[in-house]
Amino acid sequence: MFNALAAKRLQYIKKTLILLSFCTLSSQLFAEPLDKNNINFIGPLAADMQHKPYQTEHRNAIVNSLLPALQSVQSELSLFGKNHQWQSLQKVQALTLGGIQALKFTATASRFSQGNLTLKGIDKAELFINGVKQKSDNNNDYKLTLTTGQHQILIIAEQVANWHNVELDYVANTKHQNLNISKEPKNRLSAKQLFDAATINMISQAPDAKQYIVTTRHYGDSTANQAQYITELKNDDDKVIYRFESGQPSNITWSPDNKSLVYMLDGKLKQLNRKNLTLNTLAEELTRASGFEFYNNSSLIFSWSKSPESNDSLTKHYKGLQDRWSYARTTYQVYLLDNNSGFIKPLTQGPLSHSIEDFNSNKGTVLLSRNVQAMQANTHPATELLELTIATNKTAAVGQYKNFNQAKYSNDDIYIIAGPDFKEGLGRNLPDNMLANNYDGQLYLVNHQGEQAKALSKQFDPSIGQVEVLTNGDALVKVTEQDTQQLYLFDRSKNHFTKIKTHLDVVEKFSVSANRNPSLLITGTSASAPQKLQRLNLNSNRVNTVWDSKPLSYANTDIPTLEEFNFINQQGAEITGRVYLPNDLDKSKKYPALVYYYGGTSPVSRSFTGRYPFNLWAANGYVVYVVQPTGATGFGQEFSAKHVNAWGQYTVDDIMQGTQALLAQYSFIDKNRLGNLGASYGGFITMLLATKTNMFSASIAHAGISNITSYWGQGWWGYLYSGEASKNSFPWNNNELYSQRSPVFHADKVTTPLLLLHGDADTNVPVGESHNMYTALKLLDKDVDLIEYKGANHQIFSRDKRFDWWSTMLAYFDKNLKDEPQWWEYLYPN
Repeated sequence: MFNALAAKRLQYIKKTLILLSFCTLSSQLFAEPLDKNNINFIGPLAADMQHKPYQTEHRNAIVNSLLPALQSVQSELSLFGKNHQWQSLQKVQALTLGGIQALKFTATASRFSQGNLTLKGIDKAELFINGVKQKSDNNNDYKLTLTTGQHQILIIAEQVANWHNVELDYVANTKHQNLNISKEPKNRLSAKQLFDAATINMISQAPDAKQYIVTTRHYGDSTANQAQYITELKNDDDKVIYRFESGQPSNITWSPDNKSLVYMLDGKLKQLNRKNLTLNTLAEELTRASGFEFYNNSSLIFSWSKSPESNDSLTKHYKGLQDRWSYARTTYQVYLLDNNSGFIKPLTQGPLSHSIEDFNSNKGTVLLSRNVQAMQANTHPATELLELTIATNKTAAVGQYKNFNQAKYSNDDIYIIAGPDFKEGLGRNLPDNMLANNYDGQLYLVNHQGEQAKALSKQFDPSIGQVEVLTNGDALVKVTEQDTQQLYLFDRSKNHFTKIKTHLDVVEKFSVSANRNPSLLITGTSASAPQKLQRLNLNSNRVNTVWDSKPLSYANTDIPTLEEFNFINQQGAEITGRVYLPNDLDKSKKYPALVYYYGGTSPVSRSFTGRYPFNLWAANGYVVYVVQPTGATGFGQEFSAKHVNAWGQYTVDDIMQGTQALLAQYSFIDKNRLGNLGASYGGFITMLLATKTNMFSASIAHAGISNITSYWGQGWWGYLYSGEASKNSFPWNNNELYSQRSPVFHADKVTTPLLLLHGDADTNVPVGESHNMYTALKLLDKDVDLIEYKGANHQIFSRDKRFDWWSTMLAYFDKNLKDEPQWWEYLYPN
């Protein structure tokens, strides 16, 4: 045994020495002076300055203050009233120059690249890559590590004896890692653009549509994980009239008389006069208060939560299934605040939480919802809808429903969004032998007593998720329509839905005015176009763009081309999808491809960016196929109902059939370099596919379910989700579903390399789901990796983790699909 181990160790040392020798040779073979014609130069800047930044105590601050202006793509820079032009370094003929100078170029790495950049002839300099300062190993020698894509290299030179002697030499570690440099390239889409770009985080429009508030959010290197917010009050001509400098307001609400607006800031409730912009405080000490709305011109209605006192008990006695949730014993009650005196009047109390659905100040009523019991042992907990009369403090029950989502007043009736099974299946549009998917939202109209009800969307395929009622009683609904998010107007008198022409694939947020000629403010994106803010007149259905992030954050950027790709599955149903194509596609070449899916009850949205950046993957040289398999909402009730009790039965077939159809349609995809990935339910599908096919060369499952039973019993919402996904099925009455559909029970069939990603604080799908599969595959000596993100829950939100997560996925696919293991080995060295 010892001899065998010693022999392996000796062999490893020999291979390492050979590799080191090769790297030494490559450093000599692949030295490459950078072409001065492709390097921008600007200077001298502040030629009369007596002391250079490095000669002061504040060098970093001085350099950093100039950095954004130098990073800008503008052709000139104004400094102390003098304009300076960027020019080619090749044109610089001076020996010495006063002040400071700067060099700038874009380096394009066609793959993960490492090498050494030497600044020759520059005595004092600082180098930045994408705005991040780099450390020098030896005077002006810098080790560069560049991921696939484009990188801005900026050098601030403070002391140069002779510009004729200035050269930039780059030495690549291997012959495949040379750089292409240019002065003014067409930019390739980057991860930083997608995450850091300014986006509109909140919009709120005044009832008269004459003013609105908008909050933009952006990130940057200087603030790292901390988002930067700017909130402004604007007129209807989009001019700023007030900026919230001291902090970011929340809970914004407008008075019905259009005289003021109220918001929360630093725990205080403040009122801003819309005419003269005077400010006063209405109330303080409102910690945990939220959802403020003007009940009438002189009072506000809101929700106030209370958590139980913490204790030092050694045990926790579970009172019900919901007690697994950290917030289960927090209660929410409804209050009314008098604006003049600041007095707060409780409207509800007791052990049950109450939620405000809507209110009617003219009638003096509030529409409330609450769970029937504080802790319910039921896969379909019942919700009770109540009407509270404030003057008498009496409540009247409208009804109890197991498939309830939202309620809003409409004149003398109530709009309700609920599943098809609402009121004994009133909204069902299914064959008798099918179970409904109650995540497929439907619209209903009921009277105040709840006795009479009408299904309004029975023949309407989009799934309804949100309703806002107009002054005339019509409804504006936000829906999932196939893989888009759209707005529809429901006309009560005609019982008809009309699509609002937003020209967006995904409507994110909207705010509607309360006047007779309603105006809409809308934010949204399209699959190949970043976020816009639009104003739309509801009567004319005409739209104009108020704000567009594309010229602000994506100027001169190549965005991958998008094509629609649908096919007919073996059951005769059309399965929709879309394909993102790499930049500068050459159809005579072969490209690797990635197949992405969710497979759960929601389709994969056509958002421009998100947790899974399809455009970024395509920009990195992959054909990306996003498929919408059977079971998703937005395609009609019968399509979504096939999600129930299926657990991948139809989904994996659709993905495999779709991939084969893709290969037949796109001849430039290399069938031997296919990757697939999904998250949550999609992670479950990835694991399941690995047990059923070897068509993929590498697979990634993020936060996937490996054992349906353990997810059902341990995930915070496992039993609730399973109430639809496994309706009427439990481990004791349908053990075949819970075991035979669970990937870990078929781990021995896996042949595809698999990467498991998981947040170690995931409460939705506990990290043990990845541990199950990892343990099985390791014992079976399969090719498997497990990466946990410390402190991350079900999703990866923070900037640093998101960049690392995106890099990990691309590096894994580069290793397995491009035969480029360097990036992966850099992130996760052996």
